[in-house]
Amino acid sequence: MRRREFIVLLGGAAAAWPVAVRAQRSMPVIGVLVVGIRGSEKFWRLFQEDLSKRGYVEGKTVRFEFRSDQGKLDQLPALARDLAQLKPDVIVTWFTPAATAAAQATREIPIVMAVAGDPIATGLVKSLSRPGGNVTGMSGVAAELSSKLVEYVREMLPSAHQVAALANALGPFSKPFLEQVRLAGSAIGIVINPVLIREPRELDAAFAVISRERSDAVIVDASLPIKRAAELALNYRIPSACAYRPFADEGGLMSYSFAEADLYDRAAAIVDKVLKGAKPADIPIEQPSKFELIINLKTAKALGVTVPPSLLASADEVLE
Repeated sequence: MRRREFIVLLGGAAAAWPVAVRAQRSMPVIGVLVVGIRGSEKFWRLFQEDLSKRGYVEGKTVRFEFRSDQGKLDQLPALARDLAQLKPDVIVTWFTPAATAAAQATREIPIVMAVAGDPIATGLVKSLSRPGGNVTGMSGVAAELSSKLVEYVREMLPSAHQVAALANALGPFSKPFLEQVRLAGSAIGIVINPVLIREPRELDAAFAVISRERSDAVIVDASLPIKRAAELALNYRIPSACAYRPFADEGGLMSYSFAEADLYDRAAAIVDKVLKGAKPADIPIEQPSKFELIINLKTAKALGVTVPPSLLASADEVLE
């Protein structure tokens, strides 16, 4: 055999190696990459339950490789590369930064977003109907939900004329988040003041700015440390909202977001399709169809905010 032919054959064998390794496994391997904020534990519990209903049980019919950034977003790229080197059959991501990190780590391994912001605006896919690459899954339409929160702020605070939009400057979601909030504010006559931070320790200073500028309320980017954001909003007596359910649980005034149980169940169904041979490029991105408005009445009372009866009536849950 000539040297060139040997090199070509060797290269082909190397390229096929990951597929061969996966084919020899006794059970599929699912990599999981999450942003380590409040709610990740609930996602992981519900998602495993949804997969088990489809026959994927840890240690029996599937093996999980779970990775969390523990609240440190700058760790996501390294964690994603670590997962990619393991050659799992699919990587499941939770929240946009995790999906972005996984997409940058591999173009071959299928990636299923359990939830993410607008995947087109963040450059993860070409279209919702035909993603065209190795990424598919669920879009949480969080930017659009944040714009709806501007309307809820006006309904709760009729005299509000200035609202702060607190965003994660390093997150791929910040651009669509700010665009949607600005559009919503413009439509109803509310001035939106963007406040961007690059790391969690800047939260305290950000709320000092928001208070000094006398914003009537603040809408918080869901990828930020929501527990601390909710605490600071209450300390500064600023009505707050976020497009993520745990924010209201942590003391935020209100949240409007996708119904988690439904979203994760549909993501599990997509993982099942991928493990049975479907290509992510051909699986349409799905969007949530169920949403929940949560109002924290205890926080409203602490802030001296009277929640209109019409808003209370439309809430899916009121925390007292």
